Amino acid sequence: MLILFALLSTFQAPAGACAYDRQQMMALDQHAFDQDMNGGWRALSRREGCTLAAADLIRDYRQSHGLSDTILYWHEGQLRASAGQAETAITLFEQSRQNPDDGYGWNAYVEATIAFLRRDRPALLAAREALARLPMPSGFAPVDTEGRPLQIRWPMNMDVVDALVACFGRSYSEAYGGACRALAPRNRPER
Repeated sequence: MLILFALLSTFQAPAGACAYDRQQMMALDQHAFDQDMNGGWRALSRREGCTLAAADLIRDYRQSHGLSDTILYWHEGQLRASAGQAETAITLFEQSRQNPDDGYGWNAYVEATIAFLRRDRPALLAAREALARLPMPSGFAPVDTEGRPLQIRWPMNMDVVDALVACFGRSYSEAYGGACRALAPRNRPER
């Protein structure tokens, strides 16, 4: 009986400031859990001190639903990197790679992020260059969920990679943040 209680307690949501309704979270469809900017794991991650609780929630959601969707590995990795768990984040990022022929530079973005966490500046610069050389796919016309055109700079995620370069050696959360993006030459407003 004690073993059963111990097993059940591992599946309980955290208490205190990071508490959430685990049953409700696990019942969400993947889009609501992962892509709702005001719900799912993101709502938990925005609470002070709840970054790792949100990372654990993504892990538990992915495992309980038997999902191997690369974006879930990526988002969990980002949270773990932000919390200073670089090696765990790298393992998750490695699992987030997509088909090399994705055409959108995802793998170059992944490689740049891994190089940043490994403190490997030459690899970071090589991944940045690979992303910068990527031609825009013909017919690239992103839209939002209601079909309205989105203004997305090409190549995608270049602003993040440039921020990683600009703030090389700093923490992931700092380099991923807005201050470092403003430091990147490509991201500065023209005068």
